[in-house]
Amino acid sequence: MGETDHHHHPPPPQVVAPPPAAPPNLALSRGPTWTPAEQLHQLQYCIHSNPSWPQALLLAFQHYIVNLGTIVLIANTFVYRMGGHHGDKARVIQVLLFMSGINTLLQTLFGSRLPTVMGVSFAYTLPLLSIINDYTDEAFASEHDRFVHGIRTIQGSLIVSSFITIILGYGRAWGELTRFFSPIVVVPVVSLVGLGLFTRGFPLLGNCVEIGLPMLILLVISQQYLKRLHSRAHVILERFALLFCIGIIWAFAAILTVSGAYNNVKNATKQSCRTDRSFLISSAPWIRIPYPFQWGTPIFRASHVFGMIGAALVSSAESTGTFFAAARLSGATPPPAHVLSRSIGLQGIGMLLEGLFGSLVGTTASVENVGLLGLTHIGSRRVVQISTAFMIFFSIFGKFGALFASIPLPIFAAIYCILLGIVAASGITFIQFANSNSMRNIYVLGVSLFLGLSIPQYFAMNTTYDGHGPVRTNAGWFNDILNTIFSSYATVAIIVGTVLDNTLEAKHLDDRGVPWWKPFQHSKGDVRTEEFYSYPLRINEYVPTRFL
Repeated sequence: MGETDHHHHPPPPQVVAPPPAAPPNLALSRGPTWTPAEQLHQLQYCIHSNPSWPQALLLAFQHYIVNLGTIVLIANTFVYRMGGHHGDKARVIQVLLFMSGINTLLQTLFGSRLPTVMGVSFAYTLPLLSIINDYTDEAFASEHDRFVHGIRTIQGSLIVSSFITIILGYGRAWGELTRFFSPIVVVPVVSLVGLGLFTRGFPLLGNCVEIGLPMLILLVISQQYLKRLHSRAHVILERFALLFCIGIIWAFAAILTVSGAYNNVKNATKQSCRTDRSFLISSAPWIRIPYPFQWGTPIFRASHVFGMIGAALVSSAESTGTFFAAARLSGATPPPAHVLSRSIGLQGIGMLLEGLFGSLVGTTASVENVGLLGLTHIGSRRVVQISTAFMIFFSIFGKFGALFASIPLPIFAAIYCILLGIVAASGITFIQFANSNSMRNIYVLGVSLFLGLSIPQYFAMNTTYDGHGPVRTNAGWFNDILNTIFSSYATVAIIVGTVLDNTLEAKHLDDRGVPWWKPFQHSKGDVRTEEFYSYPLRINEYVPTRFL
């Protein structure tokens, strides 16, 4: 039987559908993404590179001017309330400026080694007000005697409380605390170091809008827009526009003063706007060298010492945040734990010197001067060290220093509007080293930032003119400590951020940025640490290894 036509063929193979294509990455299609940068690449001079000597001198003078504004502000705030007169204010400014120069030089040589100016701290406000209140009702031969008695009490409190900071620093306890930090903690701390000083910005500028606002506008236009007109103008205006603008607006304020524009205005307006209301030039001595115990023997009172300890802790916390910002804006890697420890320890030694020399308040790392690093794109350590020569010179030759101290405060306020904003923004850049898309990180950042702003604002709103805060128990020293700590934006951010970051899903190390952060916490963790933070002149060979 032959083959039939109904033979069977094998079934055709089945075609498997290809897997669906992945959705396109819209972010890549819209533009480039930026990889994290441990160091800023737009700095013209970083921490260990130096501009020419003429430029370095002008840049250093800018640092002196920026620091001077805060010193004059704190002297204006407290000297008259303590019973002092114009001559006392001039002497206080000289001492504050002198100690700022000495402590800045010590920090840049043996402390943080970062280009940070050590300026006056407003963290000491509540302890100072407590001292002022105690002597208000006491009988003195004159108001000047009341002032001297108050500043001698401040001396004693600074001397005793300085040992707490020295022990925390050189005992390495402060450095061990910072090991609990991560980029998620550093972001709110550094940001609030800048944002927490907002009252020195437009609220102070608003006391004389016709001077402060032109200064703000002129600085932005000249330093950011006019510099783009020509390559040579770019370098000059980017680095020195601040000096030009101060000179122009200061001259404008002098013209308004001489022309009688402020003859028929409120006294507060005269104090803010006129160039002849500081009375510093007439009352400052030609030559006077600050010396220890110039006000007399220190007075020690336990109640005031405890309040000053709280202020010392707050100034240490604020300095820590400022050091991170300074490292970022000077092209250095984040300071490791041992560097932060020795920096705070040396800050305690500086506080001891301030107590001996009769300073009105202790010092902290100047946020405004760190902002100047970012404004000029010059992070050179040498520039800041040269600025100490200006501080010491003008603190000794009082008449010359009084000339620049007579610059109206709204001019400084306009400058601070920009400098403090730069520091706040530098803190935000640390988020690039952690997972910014993590809901856990968003929670920690949000709560730390909000409470870091909200809690101190609550304490500020409920603090009376004479310094009584919302914590009011029968123990005045306890009140001063808590009211001082929780009135500090950076300190609250450290407390809230550190607790949340180390207790809330802390095992997610990659999301928190810990693998990137951890090497910088050890002296040998990164090869650049020794380059940026080692002692000068081979001092490392003579210092115990625990302090290196």
